[in-house]
This record gives sequence, C-alpha cells and structure tokens, in this order.
Amino acid sequence: MRARQVRSLILTEFKLHSYTPPRPFRRKNLSNSKISTNSAHGLVHKERAGRLLALDLGEKRVGVAVSDAMRMTVRALPTLHRTNWKELLRAVAELVRRFDAKAVVIGLPLNLDGTEGNAAKEARKIAGKFGLSLKIAIYLQDERLTTREAEESLRAAGYSDSEVHEQVDSQSAAIILRDFLARNASE
Repeated sequence: MRARQVRSLILTEFKLHSYTPPRPFRRKNLSNSKISTNSAHGLVHKERAGRLLALDLGEKRVGVAVSDAMRMTVRALPTLHRTNWKELLRAVAELVRRFDAKAVVIGLPLNLDGTEGNAAKEARKIAGKFGLSLKIAIYLQDERLTTREAEESLRAAGYSDSEVHEQVDSQSAAIILRDFLARNASE
C-alpha cells in the first residue's frame, strides 16, 4: 500500500473512544417495539441503527462524511461544490440514497462563546429545509474549531497546502460526525 493511501486511511477512519462491552442476547418480540437487538452492543433504538451523513456547510464548499452502519467509524467523502439550493439538495439527496443514510448531521457554527451568529442562523435555516425535503431526521452538532483540528491533522499527516485546502471541509465533516457519535454513545 502506498504511503499516500495509508495516510488517507488514517485520516478518514475515526474510531470511537468509548466501547460498550457485549451484553447477553435478549429475546423479545420486536415487531411493535421501538427497540431492536444488536448482539454486539445489547439493545439499540432503531433510530440509532444505520448510517449517518454529516455536512460541514460553507459558502463555496460543503464537506461530507458518512458513518458505517454500526456507527463505529467515520469516513470523509469528496467535497461538494455549493452553487445553489437545488443543486445542493439534489447532491445531498443522492448521497442519502446511495449510502441509505438514516439521518443527516449538520455542523452548527457557533461563536467561541457559544452564541449563535449569522452563520449558525443560516445553518438552522438550511437544516429546516433539508428536514422538509429529505423526510429523514436532521441533527445539528456544534462545530467550533473543527476546521482548525482538520487542518492540523492533515498537515501533521504530510499533506501539502493545496491538498489540505481540497480536503479540509470533508475532514471537518468527519470530525463533526465523530463528535456527534461520541456525544450520543453515552445516551
């Protein structure tokens, strides 16, 4: 495997730090229940099963990441170039369909003090539009300092400035999704 591929694998696969040990398998009639059984992690709510898609919304580019079906790892996808709402919706709807995503996590760009500025209000507005158009759950996740973290990790892996510029948005989306999964793993 080439060094570039190894670097890419290292940066695009995030493992969650928390681990839930296996529990004994429970037999229960799940036909009308909101809970399904997963032998590796005990009882899991149905809405917690399946892939998640994450978006880091920018004015010109949208970073994209997807989780695996068990929501253990996150992988960055190619960045989308943002032109207008219809094109963005079409591209995101295609990604939801292709990966059979059960929900979309959108980065909420709060100010460092935790207040909402214009960018956060715009992200909420777009999240509402996605919710109406895609008919799946939409979640917002605090994305403070994710771009800086993504830039630092890409530079530490030896990427050039142009490569960092190309990949930083999707790496930020991967960090947003990783943080969302880690926050919700304990709930």
